[in-house]
Amino acid sequence: MTRLTIRHETHYRYEKPVGFGPHRLLVRPRDSHATRIVRASLSFSPAGQTRWLYDALGNCVCMLMPEGQSRELSIISELVIERFPASLSALRIENPRTAMPIVYDRCDRLVLDPFIDPATDDPDGALLDWVRDQVARPDETALDLVLRLNASIRAQFAYTERPEGDARSPAHTIAMGSGACRDLAWLMVESLRRLGYAARFVTGYLYSPALSDIRGAGATHAWCEVFLPDLGWTEFDPTNGLAESSALIPVAVSRTPEEASPIGGSILGDPGLASLTVRVDVRPADPVKAAA
Repeated sequence: MTRLTIRHETHYRYEKPVGFGPHRLLVRPRDSHATRIVRASLSFSPAGQTRWLYDALGNCVCMLMPEGQSRELSIISELVIERFPASLSALRIENPRTAMPIVYDRCDRLVLDPFIDPATDDPDGALLDWVRDQVARPDETALDLVLRLNASIRAQFAYTERPEGDARSPAHTIAMGSGACRDLAWLMVESLRRLGYAARFVTGYLYSPALSDIRGAGATHAWCEVFLPDLGWTEFDPTNGLAESSALIPVAVSRTPEEASPIGGSILGDPGLASLTVRVDVRPADPVKAAA
């Protein structure tokens, strides 16, 4: 078990006062066997109304409606959590469903279909060519293939920080040979879908101990979940080559990156020049404070 404190600060600043439309926040993990929330608080300025709900994928969503006008919007989420990652046990080789090509039970397939169908086009076949190069042999176990793909992306693509902007298409990431965590996660998701796997995009936080070589700390992070027979939804982080690691703290899952933005909303009026600052700090929790 790992106990951590998480502080996620988001500050929007505008040259001119603006009004605000509804904002959708994905900043709180859902309690589960793998993550327990010890304490949580959410503060924001200007004042407003909040409403909490679970979306269709079970993500914990806060709907925030800031009131009045302001030249800035500040949202601060503070958490103390306990993380219980599952051990990544080997699949049973005698189970034919664990080998390539991947085969899901009929009942599972009904739920998994939206996560198997690719969400991007590949008009020049660049992604398909790259995926084919990653397939070693047809009898490889599903887990071995996913682990190898996870490691290949870590080794083949340079990591680049890009605080803003949508995830690039997988073909674009392949052409660039580099990407931010959301680009590399999306490349893995769409690659696995083309091999028949159910995969989904995950956003959350990353714990990086001092002197570690983990990439992507200090901001929100993105990785991939894959549904595997005998294991269920399993976490893989191609940015760092991690699998089912306590360093990964999931907050939200989605079919596409656009659906998993930590904070989204609208403003009313002309803001003039605008800026966005995001800071994320993840560190070991003080046992005394966490228990209070």
